[in-house]
Amino acid sequence: MNKQQVYHLIGIGIGPFNLGLAALLHPVKSVHAVFFDQGDVFDWHPGLMLDNATLQTPFMGTDLVTMADPTSHFSWLNFLKQTNRLYPFFIRESFYMLRKEYNQYCKWVIEQLPSCRFSHKVVSVAYNNELYEVSVQHTKTGQLTTYYAERLVLGTGTQPYVPAFVNRAVLPNVIHTSEYLSNKANILKQGALTVIGSGQSAAEIFHDLLPETRNGFQLDWITRAERFYPMEYSKLTLELTSPEYVDYFYNMPPEKRRKILSAQNPLFKGINYDLINEIFDTLYEMSVGGQPVNVQLKTCSELNSITAGTGSHAYALQFTQVQQQLPFTHHTNAVVLATGYKYNEPAFIQGIHERIRRMPDQLPDVHRNYTIDINNSEIFVQNVELHSHGFVTPDLGMGAYRNSRIINAITGKEIYKVEERIAYQEFGVAAAKAPAEQLVQEHF
Repeated sequence: MNKQQVYHLIGIGIGPFNLGLAALLHPVKSVHAVFFDQGDVFDWHPGLMLDNATLQTPFMGTDLVTMADPTSHFSWLNFLKQTNRLYPFFIRESFYMLRKEYNQYCKWVIEQLPSCRFSHKVVSVAYNNELYEVSVQHTKTGQLTTYYAERLVLGTGTQPYVPAFVNRAVLPNVIHTSEYLSNKANILKQGALTVIGSGQSAAEIFHDLLPETRNGFQLDWITRAERFYPMEYSKLTLELTSPEYVDYFYNMPPEKRRKILSAQNPLFKGINYDLINEIFDTLYEMSVGGQPVNVQLKTCSELNSITAGTGSHAYALQFTQVQQQLPFTHHTNAVVLATGYKYNEPAFIQGIHERIRRMPDQLPDVHRNYTIDINNSEIFVQNVELHSHGFVTPDLGMGAYRNSRIINAITGKEIYKVEERIAYQEFGVAAAKAPAEQLVQEHF
C-alpha cells in the first residue's frame, strides 16, 4: 500500500458543502484529505445562471467559510478584494450574491486547493483492514487508482427530480429547470410554454420569459400549491436555522419529524419576496389600457400526466384541481418542470452497505454528528439528512456549521468554535419528572 495514497479523509463529490469542508481543512495540517468529483470542472446550476439571479441567503452565510472562521483566506470578502470588486459590492448595498458571481467565487477557491480533484469518478468503495478502499477512475484517461482513508465524507449532492410518469424519451420539449438556459432558444421557437411548480426556480424562469409574451409568446404557470408563496424570512423565523433547533428536531420521533417537515415548505422552498412583487408589477404594467396578457396562472393543480397533444399544441397535460377534486386538461407546446431535486444514493455505497445504519424505511440513519456508519465516527454525509436534521439541511447558510462539526469530530479537537445556542427563543421543554414518592408507589 502506497503511504501517499492513505488519507485521514476522502471526500466524494465537490459541491458547495464539500468544497467548504476542503477550504476549512486546508490550514489544518494534521488532517491529510483529498476530494474527488467526476465532473470536469465546478459549475453550480449552470442551467439557471441568469444574469440577475441572486442567492437567497446573505453573503456571510452563503460563503464557504465565514461562519466558521471569519478570518479565513477563502472568504467571500477576500475573493472580492483579490478580484477588485470589494468597493463595487459595497456600493451596491446588497447582502445577496449574484448566482453567477458565487460560481466564480467557488472556482477561485478551488484554484487554491490542491486537495480538490476533478475528472475523478469514484467507481467502488470497500472496507478492508480498518480502512476504506476507494477505487477512482480518471474520466479522461481511464486510469484506475486505489486510495485509502480512515473516514469518508459523502457529498455527491442531489439530482434533478422528474416524475416517473414523464417519459422524456418521447417528450423532447419537456425539460427540468436545471436545463433551462441551454434550451431557452428552442423554447421560444415553440410559441407556448408551461412552467410546473411554485419554487424559486419556477419563478425565475417565469420572470425571465415574461417580456417574450409581448411578442405573442404564451406563458403559463401552474402549481399544486395553494398559492405562490414567498420564502418566510422574518428574523425570529430565521432562528430556526440554529444549532438548538436542529437538536430539537433531531430528538423528535421520525413520524413527528415527517409531519413537521410537511408544514415547513415556506421556510425553504418559497420564492424570494421581491421576485414575487416584481412579477406582479410586470403583469400590472403589461395590462395597462386593457391590453391582453398572454399569461395564465393556476394554483391547487396537480399534474397527473403529459401526453402528445392534438392540433397546434404539442402536449396535453392532465391535471386535478386538488381542492375541487375536478380534472382538467391544459394544452401547451413545451414544459419546464420545476419539480426540485432528490438525493439518489450512489451505486458505490453497496460496497460498504454493512457499515451503514438504516432506518426502517431504508433511509440512512444519520447521527447528530452527521455520520451514518455503525461506529458513529467514520462516514459523514452532506445534504442527506433532511429527514433527521430538518429543513436547514440544504441551506448554504448552515454549511460552515456542519463542516465545523465534522472537522471537530475528525480531529477530536475544537478546531473551529461551534455555537451551541444562538436563538433568543426556546424550542422545547425538558421532559417532566415524577416526584420520587410517586415513582416509588408506581414501582410497587
